[in-house]
Amino acid sequence: MEYVAALTPPFVMAVAFTALIVTIVKSQGGANKAKEDAAVDAAFARAESARQKKDG
Repeated sequence: MEYVAALTPPFVMAVAFTALIVTIVKSQGGANKAKEDAAVDAAFARAESARQKKDG
């Protein structure tokens, strides 16, 4: 019966890791992708603009 106690933590961690991966994969793309991409593009544009003003 000790083997059940020995295998339970790795099994629980494997299930949790699988759930994490599934959540990450499902959150990629979808309805929020365009909004996230726009936010990143805006941040890059602000950084580039600030760099050009500083260099200019």
